[in-house]
Amino acid sequence: MTAVLASAGFAERVIAWQRNHGRSGLPWQDTREPYRVWLAEIMLQQTQVATVLAFYERFVGRFADVFALAEASPDEVLALWSGLGYYSRARNLHRCAKLLVAERGGRFPRSSAELMKLPGIGRSTAAAIAAFCFGERVAILDGNVKRVLTRVLGFGDDLSDAAAERELWAKATTLLPERDIERYTQGVMDLGATLCSVRAPACPSCPVAALCRAWRDGAPERFPLKTRRLTRARRENWLLWLEWRGRVWLQRRPDRGVWGGMWTLPLHDDEPALDAVAVALGARLEPLPPIEHALTHFDWVLHPRRAQLSRKPAVALLGPGRWVGRAELVAVALPAPLRRLLGAYPAT
Repeated sequence: MTAVLASAGFAERVIAWQRNHGRSGLPWQDTREPYRVWLAEIMLQQTQVATVLAFYERFVGRFADVFALAEASPDEVLALWSGLGYYSRARNLHRCAKLLVAERGGRFPRSSAELMKLPGIGRSTAAAIAAFCFGERVAILDGNVKRVLTRVLGFGDDLSDAAAERELWAKATTLLPERDIERYTQGVMDLGATLCSVRAPACPSCPVAALCRAWRDGAPERFPLKTRRLTRARRENWLLWLEWRGRVWLQRRPDRGVWGGMWTLPLHDDEPALDAVAVALGARLEPLPPIEHALTHFDWVLHPRRAQLSRKPAVALLGPGRWVGRAELVAVALPAPLRRLLGAYPAT
């Protein structure tokens, strides 16, 4: 089937469609600068283009190149990333920049195989950088591209299985054009992001509809097949919001786990634990509306409790952390839900 598609001009159709109808004018397009392509590809992982645009512009405005990013503090990087989620991406981005500057003079490897050795760069991201910046003839296989190729090929194997995913990689490689790899790569990504949507794909407008087995069979929504689904859990925590003389007490989260490396209000596993701290501080708690925050693996309900302190408490009662003035919060690496919470209530 793959050989038939190749001979029928699958790649040529994708390239022609992208030239006339694909996305253009995005700030990371029409450049062979690896730093900008790398940054965009990392930001676009599990994030919509419309969301990424504002973050991307702010990020390159502050960190114009890999040297500026490497010199930044982790807090600066995480603060600018706040709101994009999946904060391990930002931590790996920073680690990668520091490694590139320290070991390679700020130069990116030119092959996807070498790019994959860098922190936070997987196979598809490495292929995108290598194709767009260095013209390497290599396949990508992000979520959008998987959807396009499994539908066109009628590839019904379960992508939860590593062997099935390897087979799809092999088929994706056989479809690559001999030239114009940059436009082909952009085109197949664009198809998945626009016409070949998860639900109600616009098949009659698709440039490869005549080659698409899923459309011919009338069941494009069946692809891709992935039976192993994550079971969503529900988690609850209590937030202790302490203020003293216009300052907020914050603690840094461990590097691993949810909100890794970010600054947050102290988190407690249950309300009695939070109440015990409040009693020790002599603080009167004000309950605030709960925050419901959806993450990849679970739904998180956060219960904020606010207290205004009349005197500065002993650090021994608070644990590790620091007092941060209200005006300074804008520069602190806060998760977006907490930034919204702190901004919704004026200082008392």
